[in-house]
Amino acid sequence: MEHRHLGRSGLKVSELAYGNWITHGSQVEEDAARACVHAALDGGITTFDTADVYAGGKAEEVLGRALEGQRRDGLEIATKVFWPTGPGVNDRGLSRKHIITSCENSLRRLRTDYIDLYQAHRFDVETPLEETMRAFDDLVRAGKVMYIGVSEWTAGQISAALSVADDLGLDRIVSNQPQYSALWRVIEEQVIPVCDAAGVGQIVWSPLAQGVLTGKYRPGEELPLSSRALSKEGSPFIRRWLRDDVLERVARLADVAAEAGLSLTELALAWVLHNPSVSAAIIGASRPEQVEQNIRASGVTLDADTMAAVDTVLGDVVVSDPGLTRSPDERP
Repeated sequence: MEHRHLGRSGLKVSELAYGNWITHGSQVEEDAARACVHAALDGGITTFDTADVYAGGKAEEVLGRALEGQRRDGLEIATKVFWPTGPGVNDRGLSRKHIITSCENSLRRLRTDYIDLYQAHRFDVETPLEETMRAFDDLVRAGKVMYIGVSEWTAGQISAALSVADDLGLDRIVSNQPQYSALWRVIEEQVIPVCDAAGVGQIVWSPLAQGVLTGKYRPGEELPLSSRALSKEGSPFIRRWLRDDVLERVARLADVAAEAGLSLTELALAWVLHNPSVSAAIIGASRPEQVEQNIRASGVTLDADTMAAVDTVLGDVVVSDPGLTRSPDERP
């Protein structure tokens, strides 16, 4: 497993991170979740991503139990705050009250004394940015958080956060967690240039386009009964890709992968990791063998001809228009 710096920070993360959105605490039993975590550890993955809202907090609890007994200094644990975690009016957003309370709850569920990367899961238009950034800074100074980041913020929002931190002498964000894949390249136009200039790394989610880029969904065929496409949590995200024209292009992409001596999954993950702005790509799994298959993409180098072939096959299927992003209530 290769490791990369998280942006221009001193923290190194495994270039494939293990995430437990949808799976832990909901889609798979805990024994299977634990087996997947251990497969990730066995494959050299040291970076684990979750969020307080996943499965109503159960995902953090499952991850905490699965990582128990591991050398804490050898892991990078990331979680997030923003979405509602209770019925109260202050049980959501990026107010000081919600950030501090949620951090304490995440520490308890994860069974750890500190969080390596604490991320704002979305931008909060109702809370002053200065309040949010100072609350994060206080957690860093208290030793409860090592680094801070954001998830799915726009280029303008990221720039504003960096400016506030610089003006007030607060800790700066070091990462952004956006959706990114060979099919979804929204961040390339605005977000990546702003982040590159500021030393903010990308920890991307859905590098396999919710499994579409594994080739498991075939044009003209019924969806697999056990697939994420039929789950309540995953189906809103994958629906956009389940068109025959998209699936036919993906099927053709398998030939490009074979020419490069790779599986389709390895090609898709290697394509994302080819971008130097990407610090890590988050993989998820319901079975250990899926983790093992994904790990094979670490360290793979794609030549210029293969990269060009990917673009030729996908053509106008690629989504790069920021106006086509998902609705605000969808969350990874």
